[in-house]
Amino acid sequence: MSQIKISHEVPRCLLKASLEFNDYDYCLPHLLDQDEEYLQYFIDARDKGRYVIMDNSLHELGVAYDSKRLLHWIKELEPNEFIVPDVWMNCGQTAAQAKYWKQFKYPKKTKITAVIQGEDKNQAYLCANLLQNLGYEKLCVSYGATWYNDFFPHTNKDMGKALGRVRFVQGLLKLEQFKDTKFHLLGCSIPQEFGWYDNHPQIESIDTSNPVMSAIEQIEYNHHGLDCKPEANMNEYFDMEENELEYGSVLYNVNKFRRINGFNPISE
Repeated sequence: MSQIKISHEVPRCLLKASLEFNDYDYCLPHLLDQDEEYLQYFIDARDKGRYVIMDNSLHELGVAYDSKRLLHWIKELEPNEFIVPDVWMNCGQTAAQAKYWKQFKYPKKTKITAVIQGEDKNQAYLCANLLQNLGYEKLCVSYGATWYNDFFPHTNKDMGKALGRVRFVQGLLKLEQFKDTKFHLLGCSIPQEFGWYDNHPQIESIDTSNPVMSAIEQIEYNHHGLDCKPEANMNEYFDMEENELEYGSVLYNVNKFRRINGFNPISE
């Protein structure tokens, strides 16, 4: 079975319940300033010694969260990993941000990681090289780059996007210069994608709300996963109440997610 660490982002009402199925906690820093219950959850996670990866909230906000607030929360919560700010599909600006964030002193246990960005596969490969040359030992790969569909054309765009990322990541893993690099996979379009990496030891962690968002839409995974990405997103459903969703469906999808990808299942 795979040793990849998995975390599924959840609405506020499922934060405590997520301890049942998340291997680590994935923190969206803008919510720390917006929601007291969310903040308290991550204070407790710190105090309990939970493994925490702190994002920069680019996906949720369109731009990375405020730098001063990011530095504040890094100091307060001491996450195990912090994903430094990046710029969507822009290699040059992302590399500049990665260099900028190297100047700060971080808590002893906090490792900084960076996201590969680019407007096409060549720019993305260049970005990966630049980030490695800056000393980043772990790189993140987003699920949503539009050029994945050019890299792997498919009549199903969600399938093509998944297969495009797989092809890109597999290309990186074959390069000698990245033989010691670890990877984090940010999100997914379809959940069965993660099984196509053959449990590669360099893929260390993943995060995705896909099983939860599917359950919110009352969609249960079939034997192979899904054909299309659910339309629901965390921005719309973070505030939902527990009685508005079927927790059994969440657990079903989470377990199915693990089984179809060769991950250790949880108890239903």
